[in-house]
Amino acid sequence: MLLPTAADRALRLADFATLVQALDYAAGGETGVTLHSLRGEVAEALSYARLRTEALDYAARLMAAGLPPGARVGLIAETDGDFVRAFFACQYAGLVPAPLPLPAPLGGREAYVAQIGRMLEAADASALLGPASITAWMAGAPSAALSFVGALPDLPPAAGHALPGIGPDAPCYLQFSSGSTRFPTGVLVTHQACMANAAAIVRHGLQVRAEDRAISWLPLYHDMGLVGFLLSPLSCQMSVDLLPTGAFVRRPLLWLDLITRNGATISYSPTFGYELCARRAEGGGGPALDLSRWRIAGVGGDMIRTGVLRDFARAFAGAGFQASAFVASYGMAEATLALSFAPLGRGLETETLDIAKLENERLAILADQTARARDFARCGPALPGHELQVRDGNDALLPERSVGRVFARGPSLMRGYFRQPAETARVLSDDGWLDTGDLGFLDRGEIVLTGRGKDLMIINGRNVWPQDLEWTCEAELEKVRSGDTAAFSVPGEEEEQVVLLVQARSSDPEAREALRVEAARILRLRHSIEAEVRLVGPHALPQTSSGKLSRSKARAAFLAGAFDLEPSRS
Repeated sequence: MLLPTAADRALRLADFATLVQALDYAAGGETGVTLHSLRGEVAEALSYARLRTEALDYAARLMAAGLPPGARVGLIAETDGDFVRAFFACQYAGLVPAPLPLPAPLGGREAYVAQIGRMLEAADASALLGPASITAWMAGAPSAALSFVGALPDLPPAAGHALPGIGPDAPCYLQFSSGSTRFPTGVLVTHQACMANAAAIVRHGLQVRAEDRAISWLPLYHDMGLVGFLLSPLSCQMSVDLLPTGAFVRRPLLWLDLITRNGATISYSPTFGYELCARRAEGGGGPALDLSRWRIAGVGGDMIRTGVLRDFARAFAGAGFQASAFVASYGMAEATLALSFAPLGRGLETETLDIAKLENERLAILADQTARARDFARCGPALPGHELQVRDGNDALLPERSVGRVFARGPSLMRGYFRQPAETARVLSDDGWLDTGDLGFLDRGEIVLTGRGKDLMIINGRNVWPQDLEWTCEAELEKVRSGDTAAFSVPGEEEEQVVLLVQARSSDPEAREALRVEAARILRLRHSIEAEVRLVGPHALPQTSSGKLSRSKARAAFLAGAFDLEPSRS
């Protein structure tokens, strides 16, 4: 049974001092969180009222287990009711939950246990909660000293514990950044920062209405899943439907089917989610869809591939999808979640830039018909109360349409990385400006992202973005899919050498060699780049915990000789 969409009491848009206050208010209505199974069926309808009652019960149990206010608690972020209950039990008990990833499908138990152990140690965690099938793996694992490891229902009943007072400056949760698996970096988010971001999102970014309903398949250990589709909906008493990420990966169209069945108006995905759906739609035979009520089809979490979104809009126009629903946005865990939203109803607005000017002069010049060009999405202005700047390598402000490092400031920003003062000082200045590590430019007050600073390659004085090389090969090589390539540079004899890793599914030696030669030829023709092309096996390219390509891990693996079995001459 689905929970109702419309709230039955006065709508409040995140005007609370703490997340606890937000749940206290939401519990007075009938809305809540509906958890779905891998088959897309309702597994549990958890109203905010029942969530509050059960979270209070488990908060007493956590306190009885000897966990003092402020202690960190690792939570394996299964998309189920127990994760939601555990997260809010920690809030009422004054504990600091640290959502942790699920095992990767092909990752292996030993590697996963080591990863979770590092994250627990970085958080100095006192307990670990999660599905019994997973927490059992952690028994005896070298990690932080844990006073409790197990499933939430395993906590003994308790009563009579007075709950601590929770103020705006109290820590709310610990968010590990998606690329920080080997050396975990935890972003400490306060209640004040969480509520400031939720307020900016629901009032200005999404302009939430009483009749809105959200649906998400995004993992709850990632900021876009946790803040965007659990905490923000709760802060405005919105009902939300959560689908396990694994269900989406196996059957992407199940996401759109749920939007149809439940009448969702708000949902988000990185670009690859839209691409998977468009690809599945090509074969036909999918469910009958009605996407006409979907007013905000958000895009974020990675570099936005504009062609993919246009393909999605064409594929599902017959189902009522409107391209004007696309909303490009920008953010990161260090800002809780969101920093900017494109204006609603505008759809995808792009800048078609001259790549030569971008690479050689770091200028965002519109391309003419003869220039090598690429589209970049406009991600809107900074949210109210927040600021964005673009600076050069000497920290000087750049004029509009000059590409540099993006800096951000505002009430949603973190106070720092948990117990990592040197790393905090590296990215966060005394006056509150955060070096995001992203590259981009401002135009008429809107931010346009061009890439990550750490990924930028400097080749013969040119600033080369790896996405340009990857996307060209993925578009022009018949046997190569989106996400099958990784480009980076390594030290050469005289200058940096570009390397392109390509996931190849064929075992035929002639077909593999033809693919390698053709990839090198395309980069030479389209980008004037001489690259060393190395073929790797399916699923060989490393990813972050949020499913994004990790070029830094791919580069490290290449330098360590992990891909040396393939011929390397192009």
